[in-house]
Amino acid sequence: MMTTETLGARLQRMRKQKNLTQDEVAERLNVSPQAVSKWENDQSCPDIMLLPQIAELYGTTTDILLRGEPDVPETRLAPPEERKSFHQMMLRIRVNSSDGDIVRVNLPLALIKICLESGLAIPQLQMHNEIIGNIDWKQIMLLVEQGVIGKLVEVQSADGDTVEITVE
Repeated sequence: MMTTETLGARLQRMRKQKNLTQDEVAERLNVSPQAVSKWENDQSCPDIMLLPQIAELYGTTTDILLRGEPDVPETRLAPPEERKSFHQMMLRIRVNSSDGDIVRVNLPLALIKICLESGLAIPQLQMHNEIIGNIDWKQIMLLVEQGVIGKLVEVQSADGDTVEITVE
């Protein structure tokens, strides 16, 4: 299910997340500040040729820029009859750094469980990001075994980095 956020609202939100003014965006894209204002107020849309530049400026993809991100399920406790086996579940890590880096990691929970039980390191779970490197993955796995699914971690650091960890 996709979000109902308009393109203009999404452009404005992404600009603000990058701490940019409309004038700065206009300058970087070689358009007028009025054009940026019109985009954000849904009075017009950016030229299709500008979309890759806008996506790069905001540290996203053109797909997410145009369609928005899918709704992330809230954390919930699945009843026993709805629980999937570890072999059917995925751990999804999403990192958006304030520097514009975008990291997406999707790992099968069965692989993570095997690595944790055997003491093997999983580089994707020990990224340079302080937040991810300090997570107690064994505790996360225990929660999932008890039926907790959805968004398990959502953090935004003071310098603008965002991290989301979801189990589906």
